[in-house]
Amino acid sequence: MENNAPIRVVVAKPGLDGHDRGAKVVARALRDAGMEVIYTGLHQTPEQIVQTAIAEDADAVGLSVLSGAHMTLFAKVLDLLKAEDASDIVVFGGGIIPEDDRGPLAELGVAQVFTPGATMAEIVEWVRGNVHRATV
Repeated sequence: MENNAPIRVVVAKPGLDGHDRGAKVVARALRDAGMEVIYTGLHQTPEQIVQTAIAEDADAVGLSVLSGAHMTLFAKVLDLLKAEDASDIVVFGGGIIPEDDRGPLAELGVAQVFTPGATMAEIVEWVRGNVHRATV
């Protein structure tokens, strides 16, 4: 049976980073592409993000990190999802993430990293191609 429900994405700003313009632009682009988007706002803890993802029955979590704490924050979100038996939620992200950190992030389980210069079309198409609505 085919599931035509829209993809549900939580867009979150973990940690102390106070700049959310990029996250809001991505959230709007995903919404305009027909996805259901839950934007959590600034200064979210990994625990809050995972709780929101589970409560909202999210298919993916998009994390925006500009603070340099991406290794710690992505790892914590992934660990908490695993602990909640929610590893099927796809985690992707964006921000100021050095090239040298992208491989280790992939090894942790981050499905994709978008850096400044990525177009909204690229992000939307990647989500459409790599995130699927769970069947209920």
